[in-house]
Amino acid sequence: MTIRRRLAAAALLLAALAAHAAAPLVKTEHVEADLIAADTTAIAGQPTTIGLRLRMTPQWHTYWKNPGDSGLPTRIQWALPAGWKAGDIQWPYPHRLPIGPLMNYGYEDEVVLLVDLVPAPDAKPGSYPVHARAEWLVCKDICIPEKGELELPVVVAAGAPQPNGRVQASIERARNGLPVAAEGWRFESAMTSQDLVVRLTPPAGASAPAQVAFYPERELLIEPAAPQKVSRDGNGLRIVMKLAQPPLKDVKTVTGVAVAENGWPNIPRKAIAVAAPVGTGIAAAAGTVSANDSLGGSTLAAIGFALLGGLLLNLMPCVFPVLGIKVMGFVQHAHGDARAMRLQGLAFFAGALGSFIALAAVMLALRATGMQLGWGFQLQSPTVVALLATLFFVLALNLSGVFEWGAFAQSVTANLTAKGRYADAFLSGVLAAVVATPCTAPFMGAAVGFTLTQTNAQALAIFAAMGIGMAIPVLALAFFPALLRKLPRPGAWMEVFKQVLAFPLYATVAWLAWVLGAQSGNDAVFSLLGGLVLVAMGAWMYGRSEQAPGLWRTALAVLFAAAGLALAWPAHMSADAVAAAKADEAGWEAWSPERVQELTAQGRPVFVDFTAAWCVTCQVNKRVALHDAAVVKAFNDRGVARLQADWTRQDPRITEALAALGRNAVPVYALYAPGSNEPKLLPELLSPSVVLAEIEPLPARKSAVAASEAPRR
Repeated sequence: MTIRRRLAAAALLLAALAAHAAAPLVKTEHVEADLIAADTTAIAGQPTTIGLRLRMTPQWHTYWKNPGDSGLPTRIQWALPAGWKAGDIQWPYPHRLPIGPLMNYGYEDEVVLLVDLVPAPDAKPGSYPVHARAEWLVCKDICIPEKGELELPVVVAAGAPQPNGRVQASIERARNGLPVAAEGWRFESAMTSQDLVVRLTPPAGASAPAQVAFYPERELLIEPAAPQKVSRDGNGLRIVMKLAQPPLKDVKTVTGVAVAENGWPNIPRKAIAVAAPVGTGIAAAAGTVSANDSLGGSTLAAIGFALLGGLLLNLMPCVFPVLGIKVMGFVQHAHGDARAMRLQGLAFFAGALGSFIALAAVMLALRATGMQLGWGFQLQSPTVVALLATLFFVLALNLSGVFEWGAFAQSVTANLTAKGRYADAFLSGVLAAVVATPCTAPFMGAAVGFTLTQTNAQALAIFAAMGIGMAIPVLALAFFPALLRKLPRPGAWMEVFKQVLAFPLYATVAWLAWVLGAQSGNDAVFSLLGGLVLVAMGAWMYGRSEQAPGLWRTALAVLFAAAGLALAWPAHMSADAVAAAKADEAGWEAWSPERVQELTAQGRPVFVDFTAAWCVTCQVNKRVALHDAAVVKAFNDRGVARLQADWTRQDPRITEALAALGRNAVPVYALYAPGSNEPKLLPELLSPSVVLAEIEPLPARKSAVAASEAPRR
């Protein structure tokens, strides 16, 4: 009997050695994968460790459980004998893997992901097949999702397990990379609007190492590519990390791994497990760090771009008519009181600057309540669009000579006293700021998007820079009248010029009517146009009353104007109007995050147009570049899926998508190319050559669908 047992044990040992030697190996283009066992045998009912070993070709990598800016963690699905159980993956600490502007967390060369298996308590001695389906993403310049069906026979025996010498080195490296509990250490964390701060305090008599990197387990908690600021805090450490935007709201404990390349005192590993409750104990210090960092070059650069963008706003068609009216007023005073002109310029400057700050403050305040809003949000309201169209129409009628403000202004402002002129200049600045917001000029998109990651004070400073940039030209004309003296003296030509200025305003009304149609359908446009007819009748009646005064004419003018305003008020709000209005744009389909994910998973290139009907730059780009015959042909030849994210009416999902791209204004153009983890953002001003330069390098239609996939998070 003893001999039989010995022979059986020897047979099991030989079977175990043969099984481990014959474990199948899965080979892909860039990875070799297999299952390895830490011990030659296992004991029924007791844990035994096996590992998924991935060997990558040089410069290729796989991912940690939090992959960082992009990527996917490795996953394992087990098919075990009856009664067996598998634990969770034990992840060795990762390494930083910079990819362009991104930062990923993962592994190069080789990684072994350990898992504890527990054989069934009643497992009889013998060999049991353990199957696993492993899926991993391997990346270099492109990312390739791969998978493999793996098998490892595990031998259950009664004797004590012996280390598997064939793979012992790989197993030990993996175990040495596992984070361990740091006995006696205290962990705390705090979150500000910008930063996550984690404080590591060692036990008495110990000190923390100087160089430490923190890897949070939760995705989308921090900006992986942002540098971590590590500083001494007594005998401990303070690690400051930039929060991802928008910040996660439900974080109660920050868990992760702290890695010290030179090791921790009295801890035989480089990595320790951290679980830091979120509190307020270090919030003040965290805020101090953020305040010091906020004076860096990024904010100053954003202010500079905002200032330049504000200057260029003056050339946009929604602003230029208003400035034309103001400059016309300066011409009338060019040869008059220089002091009054300077004061008017200052009043215009105050109106524009104050309005930009007020609009930004409203947007930030509403966003603080949880609403998803972006710059230009007021033009998402059909009511505001209709009111602006009516206002511009009345101004155009006045410039056309249908009526004059004279009698009304005389009774209210004593025949345009200085106070009246200054109020008019201030209101002109307000109007210019209100209508400027949908015209996101070049350089403004990045600056406005930058405010998403800054404090409210910094955001207001950037918006103020836009207002200053837009108001500077008018202020310069007011303070340097020599520029105006080069213009002809007042005369009959001014009446003709004034009437000419009416036509840009009529064009603006037509544009606003089109915006309203895209928002609320044709019925709303008909109501607006009918209301404008009544407003025009009221303005004409008012003009007649100036020539032949009469209370009944004035009352009738007010009645017509009130009826027109009531009719112009958009009463027909169709939520499906936007989709219907886009039905005639062949080749484009409606954007959704799910559709982007579906198309990119198929390996198709995707071009997303974040647009809005009230965005003039968007419409120019559409006609000049996106609908160009050569561009359309390139899209079709390469099988590019074209999606349109229409922000004409408020859509929180589009706002969130823009925020993820670092923007909160349109236009934004994103190209998702096969094999790329992140979209390529095109410039805000497009031309056919700019678009073709990005589209033509893509593979032709036949190979586009078969291109390597890069899963999106």
